[in-house]
Amino acid sequence: MHIDVMTQPGTWDEVQRLATTVEGAGFSGMVMIEWSRPPWLSIAAAHRAAPTLHLATGIAVAFPRSPMITAQTAWELAELTRGRFRLGLGSQVRAHVERRYGVAFQPPVARLRDYVLAVKASWAAFRDDAPLDHEGPYYRHTLLPAMAKPRRHDHEQLAVDIAAVGPAMVKAAGEVADGIHVHPLHSVHYLHHRLLPALETGTSAAGRSVDDVALTVPVFAAPGDSPEERAALVEQVRTQIGFYGATKNYAYQFDDLGFEGTSARLNERLKAGDPAGMAALITDEMLDHFAVVCRWDELADQLTARYGTLASRVVMYTAAEDMARRPDHVSKWGEVARTVRAAA
Repeated sequence: MHIDVMTQPGTWDEVQRLATTVEGAGFSGMVMIEWSRPPWLSIAAAHRAAPTLHLATGIAVAFPRSPMITAQTAWELAELTRGRFRLGLGSQVRAHVERRYGVAFQPPVARLRDYVLAVKASWAAFRDDAPLDHEGPYYRHTLLPAMAKPRRHDHEQLAVDIAAVGPAMVKAAGEVADGIHVHPLHSVHYLHHRLLPALETGTSAAGRSVDDVALTVPVFAAPGDSPEERAALVEQVRTQIGFYGATKNYAYQFDDLGFEGTSARLNERLKAGDPAGMAALITDEMLDHFAVVCRWDELADQLTARYGTLASRVVMYTAAEDMARRPDHVSKWGEVARTVRAAA
């Protein structure tokens, strides 16, 4: 099992400083989310600073971009990183896709499924495996003159992952994707009783195995050798769980564990503009399900115990911010990373 650090794109100087720290500490790679900046240039900058890291988008927003442009960009990054790049795509939420990006969103599952197939068809054409001939319900790509093809290189077997939470998207990922980016708001119960059964349905429908789909799992971790040392990370994790949990479509994450009505209460606090009130609703018992709160010397074992038989990669959601705030924690995160990788 690999262990990565999740971060947002930033200035090249910021990204390169973090990449150097992450590589030196012993992590496997970095995962770039897309929010206020596109991820592509930050991934290129990170590679230049730390060439041994594996780099991924986790995720890049699919619908505002043509599948061909996404395929070309990923192809170029695969060449640059010498095969250490993995493309992660997601639908984002309807409001942002329609009102911020100004493109169509509905129906997200069928649209993203078609998008992934279009990207894969583009890659196949780039490799000269087949002429470009994708005619799906939402994307049509049938023209690729020789002069328009990206140049061939030695790292052409690219992988594409889907960010999936609900059963329909998980099933689609099982049918067409190489991996799933699991949502950070998850419990072990969710993984075993919701995600894996839906994934098996998808892979079976496509004549594939669950083992054909790699799971990348972001983890809310709040390590520290005392409650005082853990306090800042615990508060950050409570706040993030509260924010994600306010999404009504994720209510079952709480309901399945016996915390009925939590999502509705979080949504009320969100609408009231009360982030502190949202965080206060996340109890210690909830933290036990949705996060790993422990001593530093327990973290690697707990990550391995929770995810070692499920995930190909775990991604530390809190590590980048914590290392920036507490430089003395870099070596502690590094020890965790090296232990997890050695256990694998």
